[in-house]
Amino acid sequence: MLNAIVILYSLYTLLRLYISIMQIGYLNDVRKKSPVLMAKEAYTEAGAYAASKEKLKLIGYFVDYLLFLWWVFGGFAALLHFVGTDGTVWHSVLFVLGFVAINYIVSLPMEWYEKFVLDKRFGFSTMTPKLFVTDQLKSALLFAIIGSAVIAALVAVMHSFETWWFWAFVLLFAVVIAANLLMPTLMALFNKFTPLQEGVLKARIEQIMQEAGLKSDGIFVMDAGKRDNRLNAFFGGLGKSKRVVLFDTLLEKLDDDEIVAVLGHELGHFKHGDIFKNIALVGLLLFVALYLFGHLSDTLFVQMGVQPDAGAKIAMMILLFGPLSLFFTPLLSFLSRHNEFAADRHGSEVGGKQHLISALLKLVRENKAFPLSHPLVIFFYYTHPPILERLKALGYDPSQSDADASHPSIVDMAQGH
Repeated sequence: MLNAIVILYSLYTLLRLYISIMQIGYLNDVRKKSPVLMAKEAYTEAGAYAASKEKLKLIGYFVDYLLFLWWVFGGFAALLHFVGTDGTVWHSVLFVLGFVAINYIVSLPMEWYEKFVLDKRFGFSTMTPKLFVTDQLKSALLFAIIGSAVIAALVAVMHSFETWWFWAFVLLFAVVIAANLLMPTLMALFNKFTPLQEGVLKARIEQIMQEAGLKSDGIFVMDAGKRDNRLNAFFGGLGKSKRVVLFDTLLEKLDDDEIVAVLGHELGHFKHGDIFKNIALVGLLLFVALYLFGHLSDTLFVQMGVQPDAGAKIAMMILLFGPLSLFFTPLLSFLSRHNEFAADRHGSEVGGKQHLISALLKLVRENKAFPLSHPLVIFFYYTHPPILERLKALGYDPSQSDADASHPSIVDMAQGH
C-alpha cells in the first residue's frame, strides 16, 4: 500500500514539474516576440516575472516531494515518538498540529523570498518585515484556536462512527459554509476596512446592487496597499454578512465607470448563484476525498511505523489531498471559466462594455499580468479565461493594444490564476 501511495505522489509531482517546465519554456519564448496588450518593456518585464514565479514553484514542488518522502518513510513515526501516545482526542489534535507546524515552517523561507525578494524586485510588495511577522503570528494563533477545535471535532467523529468518513464530510462541509459566512470578520483581523465615503461612486454601487437584489453589510475600502500594489475587488461573506470590498489600490487606478463595470462583473456571479455552485463543487470534492480516505488500508500506517489512529489518518488526508484535488482541477477550472464569461456579459450590461474593457486592460498592465500562457497551464489552473479571450468576447480587437499601451490593470480577474 505504501508503495502505491509513493507512486501516486511521484506521478503527481512529475505532472506539476512538467507543466511548470513547459510554462517556463513557453514564457521565455513568447516574451521575446511582439508584445500583446502592453508596451514592449512592460510586456518583457511581465514575462520575466511570470517565469520567475514559475521557477519558484519548481523549487516548491521539489521541497514538497522531499518532505512527503520524509513523512512516509520516518516522519510520521518520529512525530509520534515526540508527542507520545495515549489514544485520547487531544493526543490526536497535538499530532495533527505538529504535522501542520512542520509543513508550515518548511514553507516559510519560500514565502519570505516571494514577498521580500521576488515581489519587491518587480515592484509589487510593500510588505514590511514587522507586518509579515505579525501576519504569520496571527495566522498561527487563528489556526491553533479554530483548527484545534475542528480537528478535535473530526477526531471525535472518527472515534464515534464506523462510517466516520461520511460524518466527517458533513462536519467539514459545515466548516466550509461557516468560513464563507465569517470571511469578512476573519479578514478584519488582518486588514482595516473603512466604509466608502458618501458620493457619486457609492450611490452608483448601491443602485446596481439594488437592481440586482443584493443586500449587503456595506461597501468598504480595504487597506491592501500596505502589503501589495496589485488591484482587486470582491464580494465577501454570505447572506447578511456579505459586503462589497474595494482595494484602496483599485480606487487609485480605476475611474468610477470602470469600478462600476468591475463590480457589475462580480454582481453577475451573485445573480447566477456562482458562489453557491462553487461551494457545492467543493462539497463534491470533499465527499469523494473523504470516501477514499475513509477506505485507506490500515496496512499503510503500519508500514509507516504508526498506528492507524485518528491523528495519523487526518495527517495523511492532508498529505494526499493535493494529488486528489489535482485530478478534479481541470473540471473545476473549466466550469469556473464558463462562469466568468457569463459574469463579464453582466458586467458589460451593468457598467458598459467599453468601461469593462478599459478596466481589464488596466488590470493587466498595472499588475504586470502576462497575457499569454501554455495551454496546459490554462487547462489545469486557469479559473478565469485567458485575458485575450475575455476581451475578444467583449468585442475588443487585440490589434489595438499597441495604440492603447499607454493606458495603465486585478491579477485574479485578468490573468486567470
